[in-house]
Amino acid sequence: MSGGTLVAGIGNVFLGDDGFGVEAVRELSRHPLPEGTEAVDFGVRGVHLAYQMLDGYDTVVLVDATARGGAPGTLYLIDADPAGGPPPAAPGGPGGAPVLDGHHMTPDTVLALLGTLCAGTGGTPPRRVLVLGCEPARVEEGIGLSGPVAAAVPEAVRMVLDLIGTAELRNS
Repeated sequence: MSGGTLVAGIGNVFLGDDGFGVEAVRELSRHPLPEGTEAVDFGVRGVHLAYQMLDGYDTVVLVDATARGGAPGTLYLIDADPAGGPPPAAPGGPGGAPVLDGHHMTPDTVLALLGTLCAGTGGTPPRRVLVLGCEPARVEEGIGLSGPVAAAVPEAVRMVLDLIGTAELRNS
């Protein structure tokens, strides 16, 4: 996919609001998307997401539950800028090597792995990576989003549709 846009839903649907990204991308897939745009539910498959990000996408939008201290259901748009500096630090294992745990692949961990993959393969990261995060109310075992997070899904879909429909996203 050279030059396209990937919208990636991230999260574990068995941990309550952690399933936000999965649900938002599921809802997004019901809408027509511009040519060259893919919406994919990656769930907890962060390693697969990092490899797919090497496929020549111009822009990637990661949709995930993101705890930043706001009220549950608050949406955040974060520019992750993978090409603008060193990748975010991943949790270290023995010898400082990243620990790859499929159930804890946050956007930071995916971007750190992407940096490692680019260095090892000579690949190029997407020009722009954005994170559309939603403040969770609960992330303990249980299926289904809390009320405030479920209510944020339609607004998140609207935000993604606005983003992928703008020339700014494709040309900035």
